[in-house]
Order: sequence, then C-alpha cells, then structure tokens
Amino acid sequence: MDGSTTAPAKPAKARTAGKPIWPKVPAEFVRAMLAGHSALGLAFAALIYLVCFSGSIAVFTYEYGRWEQPSGPVLHRVTPQAADAAFRAVLAKNPKAHDLFVRLPEPSHPRLTVHGDDAKGGEHTWIADANGKLVAEEKTPWTEFQAQLHTILHLPRAWGGFIVGLTGVALLSSLISGVLSHPRVFKDAFAFRWGGSKRLQEADLHNRISVWGLPFHLVVSLTGAFLGLTVIIVGVLAVATFKGDTSKAYALFRGPTVKDDPRPAAKVIDVAAILTNLEARYPNARPNYLFIEHPGETGQHASANLVTEGRLSRGETVVVDGAGKILGEVGYESGSVGMRVFSTMTPLHFGWFGGWPVKVAYLLLGLGLTAVTSSGVAIWLARRRDKGRPAPRWERVWIAFVWSQPVAYAFSALVSLLSPTPPVVAVWGLATLAACASAFVGSPAGISIALRRISAGLIALVAVAHAGLHAGQMADPVGWIVDAALLVTAILLAVTTLRPRAEAAKAA
Repeated sequence: MDGSTTAPAKPAKARTAGKPIWPKVPAEFVRAMLAGHSALGLAFAALIYLVCFSGSIAVFTYEYGRWEQPSGPVLHRVTPQAADAAFRAVLAKNPKAHDLFVRLPEPSHPRLTVHGDDAKGGEHTWIADANGKLVAEEKTPWTEFQAQLHTILHLPRAWGGFIVGLTGVALLSSLISGVLSHPRVFKDAFAFRWGGSKRLQEADLHNRISVWGLPFHLVVSLTGAFLGLTVIIVGVLAVATFKGDTSKAYALFRGPTVKDDPRPAAKVIDVAAILTNLEARYPNARPNYLFIEHPGETGQHASANLVTEGRLSRGETVVVDGAGKILGEVGYESGSVGMRVFSTMTPLHFGWFGGWPVKVAYLLLGLGLTAVTSSGVAIWLARRRDKGRPAPRWERVWIAFVWSQPVAYAFSALVSLLSPTPPVVAVWGLATLAACASAFVGSPAGISIALRRISAGLIALVAVAHAGLHAGQMADPVGWIVDAALLVTAILLAVTTLRPRAEAAKAA
C-alpha cells in the first residue's frame, strides 16, 4: 500500500474514542495566558524568589531558636505555679511593664519563656526552668532575622506585610496563568525530553515541579497573600460593615473587652489560678501562651491561647479578667465559619501542624517552588538567546542573585554565632550585594558553581562553629540535629558542583 491509497473509513465510535471530552483551548487564549504568566513572573521575579526561599527556611523557625541557644532547659510540661513564678520574676524586673507574654512548653518549643519590656523601653525574653526560676535571657538574633525577612522583609510592618502579601497575589496569579497557558500540563505530568536541548529539559522540569507541587503552591500563595494583606482586608471589612471604623473591625479578633483602668490593683493577676481554671474548663485543650495586659493595674487581664491536638487551627483565644474569671472566647474555633477558616491560615502557610514530617515536606516543596521561580526566569532568558536576542548581563545577574541567598544566609548565621551583638540585617545585605557583584565576572555556569561552593563552605563552617561553641552545654538535642542537617546540606551542595571535567571547562 502506497501513500496515495485511501484508508477505509472507521466507524463513528472509533473515530471519536481518542478525542478529549473537553473542547480544545483556543490558541489565542493560550498565547494571552503565556504572555501574562511571563509578565507576572518577570515583574515580581526577585521578590517571589526571596519570599519563597525565606519561607522555606522559616518553616523551622522554632527549631532555629532552640539551635541558636541550645543550653536552655528542655521542658515538656510545667506546673501552673512554675508559670506564675516566671511571670512574677520578670514583672519584678519592671513593675510598670505594659504587658507580658508567657509562652508555655509545647512540642515545637519545649521551653518556658516570658517576654516583656524594661524600664527604658527595651524588650527582653527570659528563659525559666521547671520551677519558674529565670536562668538566662533568650538571645536568638539570627532566628528573628530570618523570620522577619519572610514576613515583612525588614521594612516597617505595615509596608513590609503589604509587599509580601502583594507578592503572594502575584505568585498565585502566576501559578494560575501558568496552568492555563499549558493545556497539556497535567497530561504530560511525567513526560521528560532528555538528551535534547537544555532549555527544553529545564522547561520540562519547571513544568513538572509546578504540577507535582501545585496543591501546595496554591495553598501557600493564597494563605500568604491573605496574611500579608490582613490590614487591607480588615480595612475593607470596616468600610463594608462598620462605616469605616477599623477599631470595631479589629475588635472581632480580640473577643470580650476589659475596660482600661490604670489604678493599682489589690493584687497582681494570678497566672497559676488562670491556668488551673482553664484546664478544668477545657480538659481537651492545652494552653501554649498567655498575653497579660496592664499587670498590676485594676484593668489587668489576660488572653490565653488553647490548642487542641489534631485540629488544624492556631488555637482558641480565651479572655480572662484580673480576678481570673473567664469572660469568653474570641471564636477562632467556636465562632463563625470565617473565623475558623482564618484560624487555619498561619499553620497552613508555615506547615506548623503534624510535626516534623510535615515541616520536612514543606521545606522540600518550598524549595521546589523556589526552583520553579528561578528556572522560570532562566527559561525566558534562554528563549531570548535562542531567538537571537541574548541578554548575557541579565543571565549573569539572575544566577548571581539566585545563589546569593544561600551565601548571605550562611554568612549572616556565622557572624551571629561569633559576634555578641551582630548586625544581622546589615551582614545579610552586604553578603547579598557581594554575591551579586560576581555577575560582573565569569559565565553564568561559572558564577553558579563558585557561589554554590562558597555556600557549601559557609554552611559547613556554621555547623562546625556552632558545635564547637556549644559542645559542652548542648542540653537541647535539636542543636545536634540542626548541625548534622547543615553538614549534610553542605555536602549535597558541594556534590552538585562536581561536574565532568570537559563540561566544567566548557562552562568556564
């Protein structure tokens, strides 16, 4: 049979069996979505990358705090009397303290700490032992640095939160437009074009990681946008419901109110009695913190947060007056559907539920999303090169920025360990600029290899320095665990730079 022979017609059923059950997506729509996806990704590329990378690291914020000061006593549970003793010991340091934050031991943070301000306006956090005796002041500058870099980018809180929230909106929009611009993205979820063009390989990996982690990507971008834009959301709620009165809108999240009365109280609020009453009233819940406002004044009161095991929630907040009487709940778990959904936002966004397995999964998925952001820009630049419009300077700048963050994070952690008063933000900023300056020398591949090797060396130094400084007083086993994880990370990162000699010579 030659090519001119006409094949016999197939039955109608056979002709339609292989066709998709949904209509074909118009090419114009796909092109529009692809253009929008590229525009969004390029416009917010650096911010999305920074927020994704810092968010992946921030999943283990509690563990970093324990690692940074591993000599603190590990407490799985304390008596109400011990919590009250720690509270009173910190209050004695500044009887005019405006408020005190008592944090009780929990699985992710097995310590008893009290945070408050001193007479000069400075803020301090104190670590207590099982009896409530203060044993040390908590000093975790690097932990605080990395947490605030993700949440507010070390900008004024209102502006930083807004920019991070806007970045979440851009990421969410980019994810949706990316799916819509690739009609076969789910059908080709496990298709790879190995052995051909490097750009096609990177594009396949970019699309595959995007699809495999899509539920996670959508959840973290949506919750991140919501948490970052809370101020705007509350403002809209105030306009729509309370004629623009934001104080009434915020009151929805505070629960029952206690009238401010600065007159001295007959006695200071009793934390032990509050915890005992809460345990009797909520036997299935565990208090993880108390926020005591205006201690020693007639208007003193406390907000206690109660966590129920196995429930995806930030916990229920219960308001207690100065006499220890339970006034009511805010409604994070007992209120409206909207309040219950809001209560899930923080644990869903940071992976603070389900213990270590969930945190490890969030770290890996977060780094996958970071890689998707990085490869997206790299693919766009490679496409320009293939079309005869190369941008070699931007290729070098982008790869230098991508690998600047592991360098800056590791260097800032090392300085934090070795300096008594480290300017962590400044160190991180200078390290980022120094790494980005490598864009002026070498090829993109050479820059990538050099910065990865520097990162590996610095991460290993952090682990060795930490172990050397705290070896004799590592009461918290998390200190050793994090050091081991850092060494493994350094080794894996170094291995990625060991390429065949011919390929390395070509890259150089």
